[in-house]
Amino acid sequence: MPLRDRLRTALADALKARDRQAANVVRSALAAIDNAGSVATRYPKAGAIEQSPVGLAAAEVARRELTEEDILSIVRAEITDREDAARGYDEAGAAEQAVRLRQEAAYLMTVLASPDSSNCGTWPKA
Repeated sequence: MPLRDRLRTALADALKARDRQAANVVRSALAAIDNAGSVATRYPKAGAIEQSPVGLAAAEVARRELTEEDILSIVRAEITDREDAARGYDEAGAAEQAVRLRQEAAYLMTVLASPDSSNCGTWPKA
């Protein structure tokens, strides 16, 4: 099962279980994937009206197609970001935030390690 689908399944499972932490971390990962698929538009955001695109969907652009490797590297970067931030919180003496970030990273690692959606719903213990 593709990683994006596993993340969507994990989000659905987290929402059903009313697990806000798991739902938030999966939403964050899916948002990072969606943001990576966005493309810069060539149209100015402001300016003279005569320079604006006219017509139904005139300013629409196709999203960039991400490969499974692209998605995998994005999720790995999300894990790395959380681990780096946890180290920063440790150095600042904010242990609770560091634990939360490490749990989020561990949860994303379980989604990565799961070849299907069967093991995606387990939140790591502190």
